[in-house]
Amino acid sequence: MYPKRSLVTLQQFFSGVAEQTFETRFGIADPPLVDYVADLLLRFVRSDTLHGVRAPSGRRLEGVVDMLAEANERIGAARRELHRHIGDYTLFWSGVYPEALVRLQAADRKDYLVDYPSLGKWSYRLASTLGDDPEQDESNRLLERLSREYELCVQALGEIRREWEQRDPHAGSPPGALWVD
Repeated sequence: MYPKRSLVTLQQFFSGVAEQTFETRFGIADPPLVDYVADLLLRFVRSDTLHGVRAPSGRRLEGVVDMLAEANERIGAARRELHRHIGDYTLFWSGVYPEALVRLQAADRKDYLVDYPSLGKWSYRLASTLGDDPEQDESNRLLERLSREYELCVQALGEIRREWEQRDPHAGSPPGALWVD
């Protein structure tokens, strides 16, 4: 007899795999951090979110060098959000698709000399200091933890990718859903 299978949404899948990875593989029980990483994966499933940062002129910003230059032009919450996005962007590529860094940092690209992990850590740290609203205190602490635990999150994202690659996507499933045993 075949094992029972259940249908889960992509959000449930990323949340479950992230929680399992952080807790069992790394011994980290930090629900806000785990939820952030799972949400990052869910948000970046859509390429328009991953590559959605635009200059005021509407031009799409292609790499972190362009994003960093734009962040330096912004003030307040917009600057904070762009630095957070830089952290997210570098974390995603460094953890989920590190093999893509060869292309993203090719000699003919502006990001050629950028160390994605160092810039990501720095961007999260800076974003954590830019929020002056007391209601952002928890968010600021989370961004500071992302900076401090950046390498761990890179490793966890690599493990999460390996886990999803082992799953059978079953043709005919509803969009945004996975079958799990």
